[in-house]
Amino acid sequence: MFAYFYIFIFLFGLSVGSFLNVVILRLQKEEKLTGRSYCPHCKHGLSWFDLIPVASFFTLGGKCRYCHAKISIQYPIVEIATGLIFLLIYNYQFSIINTVLLWYVAASLIVIFVYDLRDYIIPDIILFPAIVAALPYHISTNHFLAALLASGFFLIIFLISKGAWMGFGDVKLAVLLGLLLGFPNILLGLFLAFFFGAIIGIGAIVLNKKGLKSEMPFAPFLILGTFVALFWGREIIDWYAHFLIF
Repeated sequence: MFAYFYIFIFLFGLSVGSFLNVVILRLQKEEKLTGRSYCPHCKHGLSWFDLIPVASFFTLGGKCRYCHAKISIQYPIVEIATGLIFLLIYNYQFSIINTVLLWYVAASLIVIFVYDLRDYIIPDIILFPAIVAALPYHISTNHFLAALLASGFFLIIFLISKGAWMGFGDVKLAVLLGLLLGFPNILLGLFLAFFFGAIIGIGAIVLNKKGLKSEMPFAPFLILGTFVALFWGREIIDWYAHFLIF
């Protein structure tokens, strides 16, 4: 019985991920979310069998049925990632209200992840509602202080560098991440963000994909660090404390 419910949650997450791909595409094109889905290359309207999450991508060989243009690998990745994250949130057995709120916030973070990765922009139209949704999740001084600390830290970097090292969008995003994680998980989330950023940055330089002065979006690393801290923060912090003792 429980196995079937987990499958249902995962399939639900895949469907939400499919919708998130539409949101990302239409935000970039400044289009309304309503209306029939279409191929971004030939503009041909898509049928329901072209829109089955993950399955359609592979049955079509990663190409549009009508113009045969390549379909971005972003589509199945976003769908699978959303399904897995929804499963992780459900598995942590939050209350029903908190589960729904976290699903919404997680979906918003996935959109921000892809949007910033592609366009170096964190859309306020996605970020601000997510901040509002995160407020009831943990109404406590702990989480408000975490939001203040994280955003204040990035604001200092933004002001000192005059926006060269950190965009103001990251300052606003830090408010959401602080509300979501609280203490001490926000510290872990920020550490992991810089750690992942350093690893990817060094790898890009070694592979000649980026130079030392190349611009790199930071929101994806913040979001990745946040998800790790949200799901496994307690275990990681306990392991580190145990490591220091011995």
